[in-house]
Amino acid sequence: MGELCRRSGVPVATIKFYIRQGLLPAGRLTSPTRASYDSTHEHRLRLVRALLDVGRLSLAAIGDVLRAVDDPDRSPADVLRTATDRLTPPREAAPGPELDEARAEVARLLRRLGWRAEPDGPAGEALAGVLVALRAAGHGDLAVLLDDYAAAAEQVARAELGHLGRPAGRAEPAERAAVGAVMGEAMFSTLRALAHADASARTYPIRSGPQPFAAGSRGDPFTRTSTA
Repeated sequence: MGELCRRSGVPVATIKFYIRQGLLPAGRLTSPTRASYDSTHEHRLRLVRALLDVGRLSLAAIGDVLRAVDDPDRSPADVLRTATDRLTPPREAAPGPELDEARAEVARLLRRLGWRAEPDGPAGEALAGVLVALRAAGHGDLAVLLDDYAAAAEQVARAELGHLGRPAGRAEPAERAAVGAVMGEAMFSTLRALAHADASARTYPIRSGPQPFAAGSRGDPFTRTSTA
């Protein structure tokens, strides 16, 4: 285990914890007190750390995703669905007419787009919760961008699924589906932040450098006179 710790940079105590949680398989016993760990352990350990540190999944969610990856009866599409469901944080909204209307709006959106997705699934329920929260905060007008968001999301989803069909060395399709869902989400959110920075700079250009005070202005501390 010490060698696995050295190669991966993950502390021994953390490795032992992952083994107890079922996130990492135990090593092959070489004696009553020693076990060996090979490249498959290192690969799984690095995958766990990526899903945790970059994907921001909980350990419970990582366990669900890895069990789906390891299940030979689960298709890559099923693994992808499991990963995306775990990526969607629950957004609790109080029952009432506002939530009912938001759910109906999500259902209408999916029908209009022709998307074969369940409006009452985790993602649909989360979107309804977002709409309720926006309206409660007085920013319900942001919902007019739903179609724009949907168009961008559809383009990204199609690109990700197209990537799954490309050869990628020893990586199994199910694992690639899970990694693509989780790490793709992280990639897209950071790219969105960069795009916001660019769009803001182009829409609201700011002069570089400090702006000088006009001589004699109220903001100029060197020419301001006291009236005391």
